[in-house]
Amino acid sequence: MALTYGSYLKIDKLLELQVPMSSPAEHDEMLFIVIHQTYELWFRLMLHEMEKVCHDFTSNDLFGAIHTWKRLRTIMKTLVGQLDILETMTPMSFTSFRDRLETSSGFQSAQFREFEFVLGSKRAEMMKPCENEPAGLEKVKRRFNARSVVDHFYDFLAHRGVTIQRELRDKPVTESTRPNVEVQEGIYNLYKTPGNEDVVILFESMTDFDEGQQEWRYRHVKVVERTIGNKQGTGGSLGVEFLKRSLFQPVFPDLWAIRHRL
Repeated sequence: MALTYGSYLKIDKLLELQVPMSSPAEHDEMLFIVIHQTYELWFRLMLHEMEKVCHDFTSNDLFGAIHTWKRLRTIMKTLVGQLDILETMTPMSFTSFRDRLETSSGFQSAQFREFEFVLGSKRAEMMKPCENEPAGLEKVKRRFNARSVVDHFYDFLAHRGVTIQRELRDKPVTESTRPNVEVQEGIYNLYKTPGNEDVVILFESMTDFDEGQQEWRYRHVKVVERTIGNKQGTGGSLGVEFLKRSLFQPVFPDLWAIRHRL
């Protein structure tokens, strides 16, 4: 049989995956399912791109890293745009099928947990919501015990003459990223040294992405707050108040720390 668009993309299988739980089906449940399945596909692509940019950093591939961060930033813009669609669902519409979600919750997204870990936000307790999905949990554990994109960024900075202290090189990979004054000074010097225009483009692309992921978190919190207010989240999650704790936490704190000096 000849390869077709449908067979290559497994369209038949893909379109079998949108199965509302409410009976009779509530109209907006299909919207809810499609949006969240689409998010999982974007998470998969971003993890794929993050693996590439980690390799770019360690191998000192400046232009490869620039290209990948621009793609990642564009994906983040798309994630924010999808929230505009989700906001067309009223609180009453969500309430009509919310009980069907039972113990399921966005906190159980193994791919999003992988994404947080690869970005350097390492909290062992955040693996717990994935415990009932063994395959996803194994992937989450692997990301938790691997170097983050920030660790690979240190490799790139070292290639560019920035001194990376032993405390950073030898820190456990399971620790979250923390700002470092010496790294900030090295980044600042790269900004100010003539001939580093392409490196500056990279830094700005990374900052664009970082701003985008903070924007997405903020918009996500507001959509949840608009939809369920201060109710407890599905699956026993803490809902809006827990989500608010993640707001405005940068991936690259050292890039942000020097903005006032540029």
